[in-house]
Amino acid sequence: MIVIGLTGSIGMGKSTVANMFRRLGVPVFDADAEVHRLQGPGGELVARIEAAFPGTTGPGGVDRQALGKWVLGNDVELKRLEALVHPAVYRARQMFLRRHRFRPLVVVDVPLLFETGGEGGVDLVAVVSAPPHVQRARVLARPNMPPEKFAAILAKQMPDAEKRRRADVVIPTGGGKARTFAEVKALVRALSG
Repeated sequence: MIVIGLTGSIGMGKSTVANMFRRLGVPVFDADAEVHRLQGPGGELVARIEAAFPGTTGPGGVDRQALGKWVLGNDVELKRLEALVHPAVYRARQMFLRRHRFRPLVVVDVPLLFETGGEGGVDLVAVVSAPPHVQRARVLARPNMPPEKFAAILAKQMPDAEKRRRADVVIPTGGGKARTFAEVKALVRALSG
């Protein structure tokens, strides 16, 4: 089994590329979706997050806006949150890999793959990348995403140029979905053959 680590900075089109892998029959572990599940209603981490960050949860699970106010721009609080979240996501990823161990190819979609040292746990790193103006337009079109929040998120992420430099494969997403899908298809074909 070849494990592709799929990563890229915010707004680069990583979710779109992950869905392209799925369309081609490649199982994808989505770390962000797992975090949402763990922090959603009845999620495994809700009580522990409430204990560590009082007032950040409710009937719908973790209130991401409230939790964001605790951790954005505060490295100490962010580290406390990561100490709760990262091990739980890692366990879920290991279960995914065991479940798909007989597949020739799987993808683990991890936004902060390099930032968390996760590249050592994959066979190949594919970085999704788009020009800065495309990235900015995509991100600022999201609800509840003022420029200051975008800047704070970018400050926590490794620069795109460094991610591209460290990548085994770069998947460009600034030239339209058809072109990106052709790149993904070629990669799957090359790795499956």
